[in-house]
Amino acid sequence: MTAAILFGSLAGFLIFNVPVGIAIGMACMLTIMTFGTVSGLYISQTLVSATDSFPIMAIPLFILAGDLMGAGGVSRRILDVAQAFFGRVTGGLAIVTVVVCMFFAAVSGSGPATVAAVGSMVVPSMLRAGYSKSFVLALLATAGSIGVIIPPSIPMVLYGVSTGTSISSLFLAGAGPGILIGLVLIVYVYFYSKKMGWSGDPTPFNGTRAMKVTWDAKWALLNPFIILGGIYAGVFTPTEAAAVAAVYAFICGVFIYGDLKPKEIFSVISGSCVTIGTVMVILGCASTFARILTIEQIPGAIADGMLTISDNPIVVLIIINALLLLVGCVMDTTPAILVLAPILYPVATSLGIDPVHFGIIMVVNLAIGFITPPLGINLFVAARIGDTTLSQVIKGIVPFVLAMILSLLIITYVPGVSLGPLHLMGR
Repeated sequence: MTAAILFGSLAGFLIFNVPVGIAIGMACMLTIMTFGTVSGLYISQTLVSATDSFPIMAIPLFILAGDLMGAGGVSRRILDVAQAFFGRVTGGLAIVTVVVCMFFAAVSGSGPATVAAVGSMVVPSMLRAGYSKSFVLALLATAGSIGVIIPPSIPMVLYGVSTGTSISSLFLAGAGPGILIGLVLIVYVYFYSKKMGWSGDPTPFNGTRAMKVTWDAKWALLNPFIILGGIYAGVFTPTEAAAVAAVYAFICGVFIYGDLKPKEIFSVISGSCVTIGTVMVILGCASTFARILTIEQIPGAIADGMLTISDNPIVVLIIINALLLLVGCVMDTTPAILVLAPILYPVATSLGIDPVHFGIIMVVNLAIGFITPPLGINLFVAARIGDTTLSQVIKGIVPFVLAMILSLLIITYVPGVSLGPLHLMGR
C-alpha cells in the first residue's frame, strides 16, 4: 500500500505537470502523512543532509565548468581542430559534430550543455552545406547524449553516491561505452551522408593549418587530460577534479582566450545557479523518496518479484533495460537514478552483475531518454537552437535511437567494453 501511494501520487503529480523535484517531495509528504512512516520534518532534514556531501559537490562544480567552457571559447576551438582533421571525409561536418560532442563531453559532464555549446556553432554551417534540418538536429541531440557517458559524468556521480560505488571507477568504465557510441554514430552518418550525397570540405588537407589550429586549441585539448588524468593518477578526487575544471575553464575563457568578458561572467554564473538549484531540489527530495523506500523494504520486495520471473542475468537485464528505456521517456536522468538505483542495484548485485558495469548500463539507458519523447530534453534544446518545432527534430530521430539501442545491447552483454580499462589498471 505504501508503494502504491508513493509511486501513484508521484505519477499523478507528473501527469499534472508539477516540476519533478516538487512532485517527488509532495509524493513523499503525502506518504508520510498517510502512514506516519517517519516524522513530518524528515523531508526538510533530508533536503539538508542529502546535499551536505563532499561527493555531491562535484555536481554544481561540473555544471559551472561546462557553462564556463561553452562561453569561454573552449568548444569553438575544439570544433576547429575536428574540422581540420575530419572535415574532408564524406559527411565531414556530421562526423565533426560527433567528434566535438565526444570531446566536449569529456569536459562538461552534461548532455543538454553539450548540445547547447556545440549546436550553436555547427548547426548554421551544416544547414548552409545542404544537410537536412531534421537530420542535423537529430544528430546533434543524439551526439549530445554522449555528454553523460564519457567521463566526467554527473549521472555517474549520482549513481555512485546512491549505491556507494566508486565514482572514479565509474568514470574509468564510462570511456569505452562513450567511444563505442561515438563510433557507431560516425559509421551511420558516414553511410547515410554517402547515400544523400553530402560530401566533405573540398579544400585539400593543409598540415600547416591543422597544426596551427591544434596549437591554438592546446589549452582546450589539455582540459580532459588534466581532469581525468588527475583522478586516475590519484592526484585529486572527482570532487576536487570538478573544482579544478571550473577554475581551469575560467582561466582559459578570461585570461588565455579572452572570449569570456567580465560583464558575461555573472550571467554565466547566474545561469549555472538556476540549473544547480533545480538539481539540488530534485536530489534532496529524491533522497527522501529513496529512504522511505528503504524503510518500507520496497527495494527488496521488488528485487524478489523480479527474480521470481527469472534468475537468468540475461533475461533480467532485458527487463531492466526495457524498464529504464520506458522511464527515460518520462523522467529526467537525475531523479530516475536517485529513485531507481536503490531499487535495481540489489537485483543486479544478487545476480553477480558488477556494480560498476550496472551503473554504466543505467546511465546509457537514461542517456537514450535524452532523445526519446515526450521528455527528451536534448530534443527540446536542439529544436530551440535550430529555431524549429519539436516535430521537425523527432522526424529524424528514429535511426539514431536504433543506433543507441544497438550500442546499449553491446555494452550490456559485453562487460569488457566497460570493465576492460578497470581490469587493465588492476581494479
